[in-house]
Amino acid sequence: MSMESHSIKSFHGKFYLCCTQLLLCLLLALTCKFVSGDPTTGDGVIVTQADYQALRAIKRELIDLRGVLRSWNDSGLGACSGGWAGIKCVKGQVIAIQLPWKGLRGRVSEKIGQLQALRKISLHDNLLVGPVPWSLGFLPNLRGVYLFNNRLSGSIPPSIGNCPVLQTLDLSNNALTGKIPPSLANSTRFFRLNLSYNSLSGSIPVSLTRSPSLTFLALQHNNLSGSIPDTWGVPSRNNSSYQLQFLALDNNLFSGSIPVSLSKLVLLQEISLSNNKIVGTIPDDLGKLSKLQKLDLSNNAINGSLPVSFTNLTSLVSVSLVNNRLGSQIPEGLQNLHNLTLLDLKNNQFIGQIPESISNISGLTQLDLSENNFTGEIPASLASLSNLTSFNVSYNNLSGSVPSLLSKKFNSSSFVGNIQLCGFSISTACQSPPPLNLPPPPMEAPKRHHHRRRLSTKDIILIAVGALLAVLLIVCCILLCCLMRKRAALKEKNGKSTTSKAIERAVPKAGTEVESGGEMGGKLVHFDGPFLFTADDLLCATAEIMGKSTYGTAYKATLEDGSQVAVKRLREKTTKGQREFEAEAAALGKIRHPNLLALRAYYLGPKGEKLLVFDYMSNGSLASFLHARGPETVIDWPTRMNVAIGVSRGLNYLHTQENMIHGNLTSSNILLDEQTSPHISDFGLSRLMTAAANTNVIATAGTLGYRAPELSKLKNANTKTDVYSLGVIILELLTGKSPGEPTNGMDLPQWVASIVKEEWTNEVFDLELMRDTPTIGDELLNTLKLALHCVDPSPAARPEVVQVLQQLEEIRPELAAAAASGDDGAKEAAQHTSE
Repeated sequence: MSMESHSIKSFHGKFYLCCTQLLLCLLLALTCKFVSGDPTTGDGVIVTQADYQALRAIKRELIDLRGVLRSWNDSGLGACSGGWAGIKCVKGQVIAIQLPWKGLRGRVSEKIGQLQALRKISLHDNLLVGPVPWSLGFLPNLRGVYLFNNRLSGSIPPSIGNCPVLQTLDLSNNALTGKIPPSLANSTRFFRLNLSYNSLSGSIPVSLTRSPSLTFLALQHNNLSGSIPDTWGVPSRNNSSYQLQFLALDNNLFSGSIPVSLSKLVLLQEISLSNNKIVGTIPDDLGKLSKLQKLDLSNNAINGSLPVSFTNLTSLVSVSLVNNRLGSQIPEGLQNLHNLTLLDLKNNQFIGQIPESISNISGLTQLDLSENNFTGEIPASLASLSNLTSFNVSYNNLSGSVPSLLSKKFNSSSFVGNIQLCGFSISTACQSPPPLNLPPPPMEAPKRHHHRRRLSTKDIILIAVGALLAVLLIVCCILLCCLMRKRAALKEKNGKSTTSKAIERAVPKAGTEVESGGEMGGKLVHFDGPFLFTADDLLCATAEIMGKSTYGTAYKATLEDGSQVAVKRLREKTTKGQREFEAEAAALGKIRHPNLLALRAYYLGPKGEKLLVFDYMSNGSLASFLHARGPETVIDWPTRMNVAIGVSRGLNYLHTQENMIHGNLTSSNILLDEQTSPHISDFGLSRLMTAAANTNVIATAGTLGYRAPELSKLKNANTKTDVYSLGVIILELLTGKSPGEPTNGMDLPQWVASIVKEEWTNEVFDLELMRDTPTIGDELLNTLKLALHCVDPSPAARPEVVQVLQQLEEIRPELAAAAASGDDGAKEAAQHTSE
């Protein structure tokens, strides 16, 4: 071997050795960096050793049946680069654990206290058991704890009060016991505490009443007792202003009186003290809470009177004082409460007359004055409350006749129990005033001698004239009766029945053919349907206005045989000409689907009247079903989901089978039958209207909160604008809130998005749904995600309605299966969806 080749081999050997050593050094450096726990590791891809060990310990105590934590590998690589589910890091240290709605079981490990940089833990809506970790109090940077909707037990660790920057603690809907630690109020940034729906006992710590930063305090549905502290808003040495806006202490065991110091919380918007054992009077100073919107003191033992100062609470939206012992008269000045929609004073001891001023609260939807001692007549002006959907004055001492408009709008149960009240049912019809009973003339004293006197000629003439006059009077009566009968017959013949003035000249003889009909002329087209009727049948029907819209006025018509139909009278000068109208109406009359309201007939009157006849839906609109029900009526999740799926099916049929855009989909034109199955109404009506009328419809939909944002520029509706409206309706079903009532200056989609962004998802859902969260949690979240997808500001990002339907059926497959096995129409719709 030459010297040269030996030198080359030696060089190569050294080179390989150097490369190997360099590679080992790099690996050692990386290992040291991983093990050392140095938080300053550049981009933070590698988690510190201490945090890695803590996460591994946390994983060991959790039961992960869905494999959510499969990404938490043994190497630790990827923990801080998005590879580990639910983990967020900064410079190699974990700052957030976010794993809500994952079906996790097991316990939250005490090792969580080793994550010294942790700011947020969000494990809500799982199936976690065991205690809340004491070690949370070891986390100096902890700001938010979201463990609600689990099965946690034990007491709340006082150590949590050691977290100096804690902002939110939500442990609601668990099985926690023991007392509320006073130390929770230690943080100067603490603004949200929700411990509702647990089994906590003891009293409210005074420290919470003096927390200047607290804005939301929810302690309802516990076993708390004692008096409510009267130390609210008491200035401390460091702070003099208090931020509390929401106070819920209902469904506990509180006794004593209402604290006067609540009046110092000038930002309060909601107070709920219902279902406790509170006594005493309502403090007059509560009238200073100018921002108060909701006051619920129901089901206590409060006495005294309603303070006059309450008429100053102009922001009030809802007042419930049910089942107390309040007496005296209702104060005048209620007209100042112009935002009030609910006033419930049931089962108290109020006296005097019902104030006329109530009729000036135009937005009032629910008024219950039942089971009191009100006297006098029902003010006729109450009939002017057009938004009133619930009214009850039963079991008082009212007298006189019920105003006719009220008796037509509300059934007899709203008026029973008032012995001297009449006119609210057939059995209580008001009688005509009795004839004036004059005393009989005084009788002359009897004469002792009775002599038979002959009649004079003058007497005979007077008797004859009187008899003649009597005969003439009888003849006149007979002629008058005949004339009245003839006039009534002529009136009936001409179709001028007084009970049908609301609908006027309507529909002629039934049949499947178009025909000129009735004595008054006109033209009728009858499609298939369960009811056959003539023009005279409808003209003799009892008509009741159900509502008005941009298209026209809707009536409920009760025919002579007791059957009921819905009639929509279209606005004059807004419809197309007769020939176009007939062609479009004939096409609409052929559309049939289980979730679409069928057009059964249409009528063209001799003076241009245009009437549409539909099936009558006994449960009214979805809007009234959701927002105008009493507190005792609960709408469960399957019912709401059934409505969402049904509306999606109907809309999908319109889009795919009829190539039709609805353009005005709202909860007001979704009607519910006896089984609460939804039927979309007003579809295709745009084809009957002029372009100007349709523009007005789109504008109106915008004011109600259902209009897609792009319609302000496009002016024409399309499938994606319909999907936006559908998304708003699904949000309406989830939240129980009306899109027509902005929340904090935002529309419903914006408000929901803001709450979800802040990880307060449970605050979005209607409280009725939260009670069943352990069983339907995933369904609620998935439906919420879908609804937010539908209301995406970008039309291109929204799904088509067929995709919405498919996802809803995947979320609740048993409802989809039940509907598919129902009738042929539902089977067709389901088959089309699968295609």
